[in-house]
Amino acid sequence: MKAALLQMDIAWESKGENLAKAGELLRHAGKGGCDVAVLPEMFSTGFSMGAAALAEAEDGNTAAFLSGIAEECSMNVIAGFAAKGGTRGSRNVAHAYGRDGRLLASYTKMHPFCIAGEHEHFEAGAGPVVFELDGVPSSVFICYDLRFPEALRRVAREALLVFVIANWPSSRAGHWNALLRARAIENQCFVAGVNRTGSDGNQLEYSGGSAVYGPLGEDVCSAGQGEELLLCEFDPSYAKTVRKQYPFLKDMRP
Repeated sequence: MKAALLQMDIAWESKGENLAKAGELLRHAGKGGCDVAVLPEMFSTGFSMGAAALAEAEDGNTAAFLSGIAEECSMNVIAGFAAKGGTRGSRNVAHAYGRDGRLLASYTKMHPFCIAGEHEHFEAGAGPVVFELDGVPSSVFICYDLRFPEALRRVAREALLVFVIANWPSSRAGHWNALLRARAIENQCFVAGVNRTGSDGNQLEYSGGSAVYGPLGEDVCSAGQGEELLLCEFDPSYAKTVRKQYPFLKDMRP
């Protein structure tokens, strides 16, 4: 599988600018023969609590944009944005689209980041999702979810590939890489983390560090601190080999 991790510098609350930039990056990935391209959490706005003004229908303009490029490039696309819905009026979602532009999965962030007041604006999701990505059982989580190993554990027996899309700040960059690697090791799967770079409207800095870790914790590929389109090739089926050699997951208890 050839994956493109699109480490964007997201323009604050500027959908038009972000969609234009994402379109360029996605088409570049498509021309490079990528099987899947992944954008950060809330790629079209940044991690803003202005949900009332920024959230849109889950099948609205941003969804149509992602679906259209997936079909145009015949490439799977995974991305996150603020969607309307739920008791709080908004949800922080991740969508996965197939090569034909069809929606493969919709996931709502299970763990709102309460320190930033996210729980006051976005409703928490009920649970994880597992979907087929070119025949590979996959799952997706969003940013703060990474700190809760029990969340990823719920898909461990099924998923060979887990995506984590984020707006993870520089001040905790060391945690980002350590947790991505830990989730890959303990669940014996590939974990692809895609973070943003630059700064946001709250003066928070982001240092990228997007990466893919393998089922033994190996660093398959990793990005620097700036805006980058990171291309990474790996074989998701290798996770099956590791699980057969070291059948740790069979010893899991409820």
